[in-house]
Amino acid sequence: MKNVFDPAVTTELIHRIEKLTPQSTALWGKMSVDQMLAHCCVAYEMAFTKAHPKANPLMRFLLKTFVKPGVVNEVPYKRNLPTAPAFRIKSEKNFAEEKARLNSFLEQTLAAGEAAFEGKASPSFGPMTAKEWNNLLYKHLDHHLTQFGV
Repeated sequence: MKNVFDPAVTTELIHRIEKLTPQSTALWGKMSVDQMLAHCCVAYEMAFTKAHPKANPLMRFLLKTFVKPGVVNEVPYKRNLPTAPAFRIKSEKNFAEEKARLNSFLEQTLAAGEAAFEGKASPSFGPMTAKEWNNLLYKHLDHHLTQFGV
């Protein structure tokens, strides 16, 4: 699994994002490119903001037990998997704003560094290791950039 805390990987991801245009279309799935960018930002919002409330203890237990293992492992996501409600983007978004926001989150992750993510709590899964955060962030973004052919 590539490491989002490596400057070369961050540069590679930003270059892939920069290849997207408002006319980019998905090879699978239903999201438009602007919705995909906003969707990808949600994982970073969960890491860096309080925009998403912490799951209640029962839900967090269920998510940690049944969902987290598939999210933080190194096995690529399959196409057309269902997504959590917080990640569903139903409205049209501003492509340029979402692209800039995602690139900014990538740079913020790199600047914060691996140590800042060690033990950092996810609102869904509770405390996670830096490796788990890396796998979640890289795997999710790579999946959707691949979905849009970049």
